[in-house]
Amino acid sequence: MDTIALFGIPLWAELAAVALGALQGALFAGALTDRRIDVLGTVLVGIGVALGGSLLRDILLGEPPTVIYGPWYLLVATVTALAGLSLQRLFARLDPVILALDAVVIGLFGAIGTSKALALGVPAFPAVFVGAAAAVGGSVLRDVTLNLPVALLHVGSLYAVAAAGGAALLVAFVALGVPLLWAAVAGVVLTTLVRLLAVRYGWRFPEQQALTVRRRPR
Repeated sequence: MDTIALFGIPLWAELAAVALGALQGALFAGALTDRRIDVLGTVLVGIGVALGGSLLRDILLGEPPTVIYGPWYLLVATVTALAGLSLQRLFARLDPVILALDAVVIGLFGAIGTSKALALGVPAFPAVFVGAAAAVGGSVLRDVTLNLPVALLHVGSLYAVAAAGGAALLVAFVALGVPLLWAAVAGVVLTTLVRLLAVRYGWRFPEQQALTVRRRPR
């Protein structure tokens, strides 16, 4: 099987993921009123969420960064981040919108990253890792930029689990001969559902605890 032929994510789909990421990032930053983030800062956060996952994906794959060499990525991210900033008041009371956008963005970037990894001949398990890294890269960059606790590393986020689950489903479907488009759609849907359900029902991993050694009584 020619693995290069697998990568068929169209440009409009990648740009849609970039736009949603920029919108979500700008809305997230704009909602932090106590941080007094200015217009430029809000736009930069939006751009970071939009492009961070793609940059990490291409670094892991040893590829030239698509978002830098492509003519549309940065432009779309900037314009959409500005739009998100302008619509901040409209979305001010719609926290579920930000959460839903975040979940969809994770799924889209995960599917695109996994597909590109498969196209370059990356084996199944590492391809899932690349997809998961691409999915959460933007949110990690967002939290680091805003000096917030990295959501990926804290109890209750399930970012990585949702992203890896969607990426694994995509890889499994492609291995079974399912067309890439439908495999990608299934991966995005699974990632989005797991992330939203985790928030809704409080699904989480237990908090880590140091192992203790019992001392025998003397």
